[in-house]
Amino acid sequence: MQPVWKSNGEWRLTVEYHHGLNEVTPLMSAAMPDMLELHYELESKAAKWYATIDIANAFFSVPLAAECRPQLAFTWRGIQSTWNRLPQGWKHSPTICHGLIQTALEKGEGPEQLQYIDDITVWGNSAEEVSEKGKNIVQILLKASFAIKQSKVKGLAQEIQFLGIGWQDRCCQIPMDVINKIAAMSPLTNKKETQAFLGVVGFGQMLIPNFSLDCKSSLSCNPEE
Repeated sequence: MQPVWKSNGEWRLTVEYHHGLNEVTPLMSAAMPDMLELHYELESKAAKWYATIDIANAFFSVPLAAECRPQLAFTWRGIQSTWNRLPQGWKHSPTICHGLIQTALEKGEGPEQLQYIDDITVWGNSAEEVSEKGKNIVQILLKASFAIKQSKVKGLAQEIQFLGIGWQDRCCQIPMDVINKIAAMSPLTNKKETQAFLGVVGFGQMLIPNFSLDCKSSLSCNPEE
């Protein structure tokens, strides 16, 4: 069990399945959308106004079949437990969650939007247009038994953040808080620190020249711990 302290002061419960269950779990045919392609697609949209919707505890909105629960058992302080909802930490949880939300939006005939797991954005040329789209999507998600916190709905605004990138009038930039976080980092000394650094800057790869080549070079230069 790895409780993660979130920036909003709440805890995110995750389990480290990396060296056990994740290694023996078969691959899935379903695929996640490419984040870089989503960025390029949003850049192509004519938009003056935006809104984003982040589903609250989306994984825990997905019930687990009884026969799947034993495989996801974990031990915390000497007590073995398991989940009855989809946990964070299992390698297929993001793909399953994304697919269920995507299916709900398609069945509900929702407006045009971009979705990455539980992060959704809508756009338009007027605040009224975007407001209507956002309300439509929220109602579809609620009907599909996903919870929506008002604090997770951002906008209506002419400048928003989606998947770690700031957007305004079809233009994007790396948010200043991310730049400050990068500037405050110590020099990288091993592969683990390098991977953590790349996780911070990865959202902005479309704005960083030669990102893929530099990533490969950085990982090859820094040894394992």
